[in-house]
Amino acid sequence: MSEGDMRWRDVSPAPGQAVPSPQAPEAVHIRSGPEIIAAAVKTLPNGPGVYRMISQAGDVLYVGKARSLKKRVQSYTRLGGQNNRIARMIHLTASMEFVSTETETEALLLEANLIKRLRPRFNVLLRDDKSFPYILISDDHAAPAIMKHRGARKRKGSYFGPFASAGAVERTINAMQKAFLIRTCSDSVYDSRTRPCLLHQIKRCAAPCTGEIGLDEYADLAKGAKAFLAGRSRAVQTDLAMAMEAASATLDFETAALYRDRLSALSHIQSHQGINPQSVDEADVFGIHRDGGMACIQVFFFRTGQNWGNRAYFPKADKSLSAAEILSSFVAQFYDDKPVPKLVLVSDDFEDRALLAQALGEKAERKVTVSVPVRGEKKELVEHALSNAREALGRKLAESSSQARLLNGLAEALGIDRPLRRIEVYDNSHVMGTNAVGGMIVTGAEGFAKAHYRKFNIKSDDITPGDDYGMMREVMHRRFSRLIKEFGRPADPDVEAAGGPDESADSPSDALPAWPDLVVIDGGKGQLSAVMGVMKELDLTDLPLVSIAKGQDREAGRETFFQPGKAPFALPHRDPVLYFIQRLRDEAHRFAIGSHRVRRKKAMTANPLDEIGGIGPSRKKALLRHFGTAKAVSRAGLNDLMVVDGISRQMAEAIYDHFHESGE
Repeated sequence: MSEGDMRWRDVSPAPGQAVPSPQAPEAVHIRSGPEIIAAAVKTLPNGPGVYRMISQAGDVLYVGKARSLKKRVQSYTRLGGQNNRIARMIHLTASMEFVSTETETEALLLEANLIKRLRPRFNVLLRDDKSFPYILISDDHAAPAIMKHRGARKRKGSYFGPFASAGAVERTINAMQKAFLIRTCSDSVYDSRTRPCLLHQIKRCAAPCTGEIGLDEYADLAKGAKAFLAGRSRAVQTDLAMAMEAASATLDFETAALYRDRLSALSHIQSHQGINPQSVDEADVFGIHRDGGMACIQVFFFRTGQNWGNRAYFPKADKSLSAAEILSSFVAQFYDDKPVPKLVLVSDDFEDRALLAQALGEKAERKVTVSVPVRGEKKELVEHALSNAREALGRKLAESSSQARLLNGLAEALGIDRPLRRIEVYDNSHVMGTNAVGGMIVTGAEGFAKAHYRKFNIKSDDITPGDDYGMMREVMHRRFSRLIKEFGRPADPDVEAAGGPDESADSPSDALPAWPDLVVIDGGKGQLSAVMGVMKELDLTDLPLVSIAKGQDREAGRETFFQPGKAPFALPHRDPVLYFIQRLRDEAHRFAIGSHRVRRKKAMTANPLDEIGGIGPSRKKALLRHFGTAKAVSRAGLNDLMVVDGISRQMAEAIYDHFHESGE
């Protein structure tokens, strides 16, 4: 059941009742948070459902499900025995919302859906949840094609996967071309061919498009490809081996060599799949490892007895949660938008395992088993996932440790006496002042935070084309005036509760504050002066700033650093901090240039008619059909415009006035 099919019930403080502020003293939090929750309990049913705890700012703090809403929510009215995470969550609660469900399994599925969509601060959050690629062999064409597929399964055909990465799909398709000579071209290209393409010449396609192979014979190739991907690889290989021997017996060595190459291609696919279990036909294997306040979950995908790769996840979770609690929430969210296999193997048992299996079975409309194997090949698969999780987390922790050392080194080099949890780097990009774009990249304790990147299309008409200082002033003014409007000033308590420097230690370790601890500008002394002017205007003079001027002949390693009130300085040539800053600047430059190119490409393909209010696709098409080009439309008179179908006198006047500022 989706949220749209339900009605949330809001339980907020009554008029005149004290509303808790997440930023008020703790005494107010302790008094008001439990009181609001206690007021909600009075009207709650004993049945299953989902609840949301909401902050004063309207942000969802936590989403939970319960077999009995009344009993579960009532447990939050008692502060005694709660850990720091739960206590802080109660303190910050200003209102609650509830929805009742028919069953507990329905509540579990809704909870997972809401957590993924709302990303509450105190829940376990599945991160980097990109869609998985599949292999599709189409069934809606006389000559089936093989291709990579992501997203909804709208096209008729056979889907195989999921694969852990696009690279794994590409490698498999490449080998499948060699083994089965299946086409990869689009249907339109297929229909337009008059002679075989290069892929046929290098023995990667049977070329049904030009009749080099009959459609019935080609259908057998496609059938063999489906059989191999469906797990019947041994039968396919046996058939190819017999065909190769038969060709050799008749001295048809050219055909025998073709079958040999196809067998070799199939062996290549299997050699790159690693473990291929004998007792597991279709399963996903989850292994979780915790260390250093972080968790890594490795997921291995087995379909039709073949290993289609693995992927590592680093869920966002509070340090107080156990591995079993993290794994339980993670698996439920993982299958919110993915097909569920028949078997799910997990490394740690958790309380809701049977309930999760029931919920996944209802979602898949067939039986799904969630088990913790204790012996045999399935146990070995889980141990293998655990080993990979342990290694991946070790690499992640090493990277985080290195990042922390670099951040501390940068703070020391710039004389900043507080931790650098959020650094913002700014750069501009344009060509002769046209399509100017400002770019902001963000980095923190876990590296680049691409979800926080921002681009700024330069809008001011007062800026002279090519005025880098003016562009930077506009970017900084827009960025920080909006930050003040949304989060208040850095010294305000509101900012601290939104994720500022004083956020409590029990908050997620990777939480980025709203305000930067350091602003880096790609430019010299002039750029810094422009930014300082904006900061003075906005009364943000305490915000640490530094600008980086490229070295002589733009040589890397000879950069000059400018800070307000300090003499220009440079860092040692081989200093790791210098390399770190260069990497930040290069990332900002890459992002700004990429944003500029997108804007420039869009401007090159824009039509002046799109800028006129009331001109939709139909009228635009009619004008272009009548006049030929937008330029011809701009030169047309009123009477000429009114001749066009769908163009009234009022619309003709609007079009004419758009291209003639002085009017008639």
